[in-house]
Amino acid sequence: MEVEIKSLGKFKFVEEGEGEPLILLHGLFGALSNFKDLFDHFKAKYRVIIPMLPLFDLGLDTGVGALAKYVQKFIETRQFDKVHLMGNSLGGHVGLIYTLHNQEKVKTLTLTGSSGLFENGMGETYPKRGDYEYIRKKTELTFYDPNIATKDLVDEVYSIVNNRLKAIKIIALAKSAIRNNLSEELRDIKVPTCLIWGKNDTVTPPMVAEEFKQLLPNSELYWIDKCGHAPMMEVPAEFNRLLSDFLARHSHN
Repeated sequence: MEVEIKSLGKFKFVEEGEGEPLILLHGLFGALSNFKDLFDHFKAKYRVIIPMLPLFDLGLDTGVGALAKYVQKFIETRQFDKVHLMGNSLGGHVGLIYTLHNQEKVKTLTLTGSSGLFENGMGETYPKRGDYEYIRKKTELTFYDPNIATKDLVDEVYSIVNNRLKAIKIIALAKSAIRNNLSEELRDIKVPTCLIWGKNDTVTPPMVAEEFKQLLPNSELYWIDKCGHAPMMEVPAEFNRLLSDFLARHSHN
């Protein structure tokens, strides 16, 4: 994805388009490429922003709460008033925590393959950190169609988990996500929430989406068949259509 990464103080982000802000929050292995189709589609109508979450720079406070605070500071710095938030995987979890504490700032929330209730992680440790085949198979399991796990994508995950410090951060964040269960708090979120879920998600299985639907009072749930943990990558046209319809009902655009 050829885009200019902008800087503002400690924040790095990608931003294009005009209109209401649509902020995309990536997951643990979330590269900008994960959002390519989404970004290109929505920048025609929205101001689309992808903050680069400081997954590996959180110091001692490596957890989902710290990432949510980072998003809060980013939104404050940019002086955005009403944002559309969309998060995948850990990014969804960060979006939920931010929304819990800042409902007046959030116009809509969209979750896809979000953690926050239950997830099958990459494992508590990386016993086979240097094993490329193992990482390739793990990456393929993210998708219904293993071919979505291109060599570039596998290389990217491999380079992260092979960097010892990054691997430690990833494990800390994954453990933090598992500990930070939001089931008691979700009923407090009144923001219109769109759940878009792959029916074949093995990381946050369909029962997770159903539980989110039950617990979030103002939510609607859409399924995408033959699709895994990252619908916006695997079935972008269908994902963009569902999200467009939802946002259109809650936007001035």
